[in-house]
Amino acid sequence: MAHKVSDECVACGACVDTCPVGAITLGDTKAEVDAATCVDCGACEGVCPTGAITAE
Repeated sequence: MAHKVSDECVACGACVDTCPVGAITLGDTKAEVDAATCVDCGACEGVCPTGAITAE
């Protein structure tokens, strides 16, 4: 199960540096999680300051 990013994302990049497998990239307005790469570790959820990342 991958994680998803809601519109609450402010594209701060905290999750990008935290992801151990590089599954997160920053788009123009928010982060994006590559479901095929995500290992569902949850590290990104813990560092997101707006709570925009949740398990799908």
